[in-house]
Amino acid sequence: MTQSRPRIVPEATVARLAVYLRVLAGLADGGRSHVSSGELAAAAGVNPAGLRKDLSYLGPCGVRGVGYSVAGLQERLSAALGVERSRACVLVGMGRLGAALADYAGFASRGFEFVGLLDADPARVGDRVSGCTVRPVEELESVVAGTQASIGVITTPAEVAQSVCDRLVAAGVRSILNFAPVALSVPAGVDVRKVDLSVELQVLAFLDQQRDGGPPPVVVPVPAGAGGAR
Repeated sequence: MTQSRPRIVPEATVARLAVYLRVLAGLADGGRSHVSSGELAAAAGVNPAGLRKDLSYLGPCGVRGVGYSVAGLQERLSAALGVERSRACVLVGMGRLGAALADYAGFASRGFEFVGLLDADPARVGDRVSGCTVRPVEELESVVAGTQASIGVITTPAEVAQSVCDRLVAAGVRSILNFAPVALSVPAGVDVRKVDLSVELQVLAFLDQQRDGGPPPVVVPVPAGAGGAR
């Protein structure tokens, strides 16, 4: 008897599943027991057909005419996204952004715990942030080993981000969230998610300009003889 292969969930779908889980948490806090696909899709900023396609990766979820059980769908999504168990994280770079992230209580409620905070500035070492003491970056490897952290968060300046990434990977971290404005190079088997706040703001500025009737996008003509479709 052959076993069926597990379905591969696209990365974009995983991101939307996390949004659905966040919306459901808000509905649960408001006392809702059920939600329709239309309501959930609208709250998540997707269309109902796309929502149903995303949730199909979880198997049958809703009941026609009734909708989705908020608690039941929360449980299914939590299991699929792996947030039922706590994930240990280390954060390197305790500037304003790093300190704000470390102090954000919402991560713990979603299964993420900062077990190590590190910085190169001696003035920051010894500070307490959300019950965790900032340690010198020289102790990165021992912190990762001692806490068994599986996720690394980088909020350092761009010029040192790659070296910090290399050290995290060498220490055994296989998932990295990068806030530094630079692309990181990692070996196969290591996942990196990049968050570039300046790029996101530039996208919003562009959309705002278009909404206000700004100039159309600049189109650069292709020189004659250049490669391309014919």
